[in-house]
Amino acid sequence: MKKYLLFDLDGTLTDPSSGITNCIAYALDRLNIPCPPAESLKKYIGPPLYQSFMELLGTDDRSAGENAVKIYRERFSTIGLFENYPYENIPAALSGLKDGGYKMFVCTSKPQIFAEKIIDHFGMGPFFEKVFGSSLDGTHVEKDSLIAHLLSSEKLAAADCAMIGDRIYDIDGAVKNGVAPYGVSYGFGECAEFAQAEKIFDCPLEISDYFLR
Repeated sequence: MKKYLLFDLDGTLTDPSSGITNCIAYALDRLNIPCPPAESLKKYIGPPLYQSFMELLGTDDRSAGENAVKIYRERFSTIGLFENYPYENIPAALSGLKDGGYKMFVCTSKPQIFAEKIIDHFGMGPFFEKVFGSSLDGTHVEKDSLIAHLLSSEKLAAADCAMIGDRIYDIDGAVKNGVAPYGVSYGFGECAEFAQAEKIFDCPLEISDYFLR
């Protein structure tokens, strides 16, 4: 039985699509780059932002991607992070898991300073032991590095943990650290991204039902 549950944020706990796509469009406009339709920008929810901007800018220059991220954050830090909402029944699922004895952590590639504000804004702080995210300088932006950091910081055994997320980055990061990977179909990932997942959940209450059974 797992003791600790690691939850991705974007696409797993909350739907951030409006905020992220609006901020990507803002950055591209500032850089005088034509912006694709908003719906097509949703595929960039999950990967490290600098990678997404490198693709959008058509460049291999990481510094160009990082510069775009800085511009993106001009809007995201004050407006975009709250253009967001928890998925239906997330509070109920988290409450049940906490009452069932699970210790839970947020594990997101989003900068920790923003992730903490989002979790607090939506009243989810009491469900989690701690929020783990990347640093503004890009440290731990890769999910495998972040999970390793979380396990080390909290002195958790990988075999006691499960990672729950909506993208391949969550699944791969878990596998690389020996953590059991689980996917959610209601986020932004494609079915093929969950090939290594132990189970795929179609709604938040399925998560709590599964781990509390």
